Amino acid sequence: MENSTKQGTSLLHNKTYMRVYTAFATASFGDWFDALAIQVLVGYRWHASPLMLALIPVALALPSILLGSVAGAAADRMNKLKLMRTCDLLTALLTLLVLFAPNMLWLLPLLALRSALSTLNMPAQQSLTRSLVREDQLMQASSLNGLVNQGSKIAGPLLGGLALAFLTPQWCILLNALLRGCSYLLLLSIKHIRTGEADSGQPEAEAPAGKLTLLTMWREGWGFLLRSRLLLTAMFFGLAGALVIQVVDFQFTSLFRIFAPERESLLGWMVAATGAGAVIIILILNKLKSEGGYGWKLGLGYVLIGGSIAALGLLQPGASMLWVLLFGFVLGTGNGMFMVTFNYCLQKETPPHMTGRIFGIQNTVLSAVMIVAPLLGGVLVQYAGPARIFVNIGLLLLILGAAGLLLQRQLWPAARKTAESAVQGAVQ
Repeated sequence: MENSTKQGTSLLHNKTYMRVYTAFATASFGDWFDALAIQVLVGYRWHASPLMLALIPVALALPSILLGSVAGAAADRMNKLKLMRTCDLLTALLTLLVLFAPNMLWLLPLLALRSALSTLNMPAQQSLTRSLVREDQLMQASSLNGLVNQGSKIAGPLLGGLALAFLTPQWCILLNALLRGCSYLLLLSIKHIRTGEADSGQPEAEAPAGKLTLLTMWREGWGFLLRSRLLLTAMFFGLAGALVIQVVDFQFTSLFRIFAPERESLLGWMVAATGAGAVIIILILNKLKSEGGYGWKLGLGYVLIGGSIAALGLLQPGASMLWVLLFGFVLGTGNGMFMVTFNYCLQKETPPHMTGRIFGIQNTVLSAVMIVAPLLGGVLVQYAGPARIFVNIGLLLLILGAAGLLLQRQLWPAARKTAESAVQGAVQ
């Protein structure tokens, strides 16, 4: 208990890490304001067709597919802090341009360009975090990042909805631009970086990266992943679950229009409930032993998500709002458990100098499903109805999670040596 307290205190007193973390939190909070405002602008002000609405997640995912793994190699090669500053500044400028977009034909390219910057920013942020904290603090860092994502999911929709009641969507988009500017200024205030690995007396692992070409680093990243059974299994497990989840992820509005057509705010309340569930489970996971145990957390996460999705599909018209909040809370609990464990697994089983590449590959792989799954979900819901599809997708995810629980020892052997041997093979 004393050691855990000491570790947590030392991480929170890492001034450089906390500035990077605060910048990340500021940007994430602004993104939720922006996302809600764009939905209102496109759906209610422009009256965009369902096909045009389906193109939004495609525009957001396409840059990650094309640039994800290359962006990860660039994050390992370049100065991570300067890269994050540049991304924040350009994102703020592009967000200002979104204010003047007259229609979807202008909006979609701007959203794609912003997504391309996020594709660069995400592996740089993860890689910098890996360098700033000690290995025994990785679970704490992953939990804090998860708290930002899920905490923003609570506050963003609620405060965004309140703001939209008094302001236009353009004001909320402007607020995101201002918060991105604040994130840039926070990163600009960091003058010197003292890494956790350097503090522990270990040599800086990323120094040789500057001598390698991007193509060589890209090959090393993929070679390392393909030789690491544990990471490869985690990546396939995450890809399979994402492919199933994304089929219905953009169809909650279709479902709620059937059993609660007069309650337009219900989706926002459910999103807030998922955020609350995720925050609570992340706080609990941060207190648990972080070594190993990937299988039961990943598998149980899918079981909880699948069960709640199926339960939402079984709701009847006029169902109490309490059921929606309860199922949303369970969904968020499963999502928080899975995402924190998944990100921790990638950081823990990857050496610091390859963290950016692995997270870049992960961004590419998981974004690939965003091209197919939402469009497939739209077709299935249109012809079979949202309730039926939600139940079937929930059951499919339940089966996947149960398989992860039953086969966890075979799928995720708790052996760090596997990753170390993969590093040696990747550089040969």
